[in-house]
Amino acid sequence: MLRLRAVCPFSWRMFQFRPYSCEPLISQMNKCTDEEQLFDLIEKNKAILSEKQLGCGFNILWQFQKQKTSSLKNVECIRNHPQFLTLLNLTTSKMEFLKDSTLVNVLYITQKFAVEAHDPLVEALVTEAWRRMERFDIDVLSKFSSCLADQHLYFSPLMGKIADIVNRNLEAIQDLRSLSVLMVSISSLISQRFQEQLVNKTELLFDSIDSSQVIIARRIVQFLRNIKYSYYPLLERCNKVFLSNANHLDLESISKILTLYHSLQFHSFEFIIMAKKRLTEMIPLFSQPASFVKLFVALGPLAGPEEKKQLKSTILLMSEELTSQQALAVMGAMEEMESRNSHLIKRIASILHKNLDNYKPVELLKITQALIFLHFRSKELFVKLQELLLSYLKISVIPSEICILVCAISMLPSPHLDEAGISRIEAVLPQCDLSDLNSFATSVLRWIEYDHMYLDSNTGKQLKLLQKLDHYAHQRLQNCSDLNLLWEELRSLKGDWFADSLLEETVATLQRLMDEINYINVIHPFAVLAVILPFSILNYDPPQRDEFFGTCIQHLNSYLGLLDPLKLVFLGFSLATLQYFPEDLLKAIFNIKFLARLDSQLELLCSSLNMRVQFRLMELNRAVCLECPEYQIPWFHDRFCQQQYNKDISSMNGAQQQIYKMLAEVLGGINFVKASVLTPYYHTIGFECILDKRKKPLPYESHNITLGKLPEMHWESNTQIVGSRLPPGAERIALEFLDPRAFCRNIPHLKGKSAMKKRHLEILGYRVIQIPLFEWNSMALSTKDARMDYLREHIFGEGKS
Repeated sequence: MLRLRAVCPFSWRMFQFRPYSCEPLISQMNKCTDEEQLFDLIEKNKAILSEKQLGCGFNILWQFQKQKTSSLKNVECIRNHPQFLTLLNLTTSKMEFLKDSTLVNVLYITQKFAVEAHDPLVEALVTEAWRRMERFDIDVLSKFSSCLADQHLYFSPLMGKIADIVNRNLEAIQDLRSLSVLMVSISSLISQRFQEQLVNKTELLFDSIDSSQVIIARRIVQFLRNIKYSYYPLLERCNKVFLSNANHLDLESISKILTLYHSLQFHSFEFIIMAKKRLTEMIPLFSQPASFVKLFVALGPLAGPEEKKQLKSTILLMSEELTSQQALAVMGAMEEMESRNSHLIKRIASILHKNLDNYKPVELLKITQALIFLHFRSKELFVKLQELLLSYLKISVIPSEICILVCAISMLPSPHLDEAGISRIEAVLPQCDLSDLNSFATSVLRWIEYDHMYLDSNTGKQLKLLQKLDHYAHQRLQNCSDLNLLWEELRSLKGDWFADSLLEETVATLQRLMDEINYINVIHPFAVLAVILPFSILNYDPPQRDEFFGTCIQHLNSYLGLLDPLKLVFLGFSLATLQYFPEDLLKAIFNIKFLARLDSQLELLCSSLNMRVQFRLMELNRAVCLECPEYQIPWFHDRFCQQQYNKDISSMNGAQQQIYKMLAEVLGGINFVKASVLTPYYHTIGFECILDKRKKPLPYESHNITLGKLPEMHWESNTQIVGSRLPPGAERIALEFLDPRAFCRNIPHLKGKSAMKKRHLEILGYRVIQIPLFEWNSMALSTKDARMDYLREHIFGEGKS
């Protein structure tokens, strides 16, 4: 025995000091039921813990953590526990012996326990992983990239190295789960060509994943959002995964998907309906502000009246407990909901006011927009907002941030920008994209309008700034060499400045980049509306019109049951303005099942969009009835039109009264002209008169009209044609005075809606005289006599009498 001890001293020591149980340590770890048991084992065995046992310890801690409900509190307890620090120190000492997967897994778990990025262990783990990275398999590499993303190292050389590894090995990668993680992590620094390769690879691998893999589909949508690419084939496939797993989607998943879809401008009626149902079921489940605010933000814009009432009353009760960020989220949701609950608005505004100093510039912009949209008035709050925005503006050097600050300042009740502010804008103009330049211009135009009202003397400086904005925007367009980048900068522009100043340069740029247009970025069923819309609005036929529209409809036919109802209505209306009426599309819209789906979706829309959709459906219904009676689609909008047009009856303005007097004089008396006439199918006409076959005006029955008041409208059946009730040879004349919005910019070409109205009036038996207001108000017609002659010429076909 003594000889044995002498020969094998190491083995003897191990036998003497082995753990108190003969059972292997990893098995003991796996049997632990809480952290304290595990930490007790670590304390008793810290002198002999192997790298494998250390990895196991971290894994078990993380499994316990995932089961916790109050996770944040538990994270802090674990992170500060002495034996957790022991684990960190032991891991640091055994770093080089850790397996690749263990190394990255330990890094992942330490970050989940909120260990700081500058902690020695985290720094050592990242450095060691960087050294080994070339040999990592795809699963380990994806987890490492996720760790770097958690440290916000999206643009680091290390992330660039990962992107390079993925690029070199893309053909060999067959695991979409790991690839989807990598795609999200590296999305900020890859080229457009690499983006397209990743999209193609994802399509190839998509069928290899289980249909229950919601997390993979969500990452794919996140990647598309990150690269700002609404690639419909992939979005559609991901959407099917979400829908097939609807019962398993939690609040976090639904909220995230809704946000991603909104960013990508991807609309799925089926997903919205499902999300509303699932979220409504969750209302009773959440009583804590953090979770209920998330529910309020996700469900509020989709909810019906009863659900909205319930959400608002609950959030009002919780309002005293809301953090600054939760209050901001609630205010943003109330803006989307078009809320008019003054008590709730006041309560949330009070929280925002108390925390204004803690908000970032972009958050201050959101607050400003929401408060103004919701008609909240507080001089004290707006003064504080202005002070904060101006103070940020004095120190900011980031173009996008300066743009945000200037935009917010311009929205305030008394906008003001001094010379220093103007200089700050001028300094960053060379770095701005078209979206920023447009935002600056919109803000400057607001100031000019405000200063003009209050006779301020700053207008000259602001006009010079506008000229500089024009210059840099022209320069940006001339240097643009990427159609996708141009589209990204143009897609969300608002206001008139860009169209007024840069239309020709933009068209020239688009013509120069025409070769970049291909079937991938144009013809998909979800994109057809965007393709047709410009032709519809501007009233231009595309080359090879019938073949072009035929191709679009061919792509659509198999999707008629899948497209959002409101998109289908807008599409049908756009085609109708171009006198194109595909029978399959119209029969898909005008049937009871579709209209029921549309009604369901209208309940989810804000009031302004809801009304717009209803008007478009009415206008499409009218166009089909008038231009395609052979389809035998019934007119069913009488009640809707009566409700709407009853609201619109008002007094004539001064210009209308002047024209009314002139027409009465030209035609021979007030009884020979009607103002604000309502036609069958509810088109409105500015003025109407009737000429007999000898072109002599025919009188109407006595109007008993007081100048300035419109005649009372008598509702008649809208199925009769007006002209059928005229004497033989007589003609009914409609006079329309069209403002510049009825024409394409800078040329007298009638836009689609105005051209369609002219067609409809002619079908109804009118001779239509459309008089542009820019012509009526021109120097050539600056006297009453000139205008009288102008009216005579258009009505009777004669000049001076």
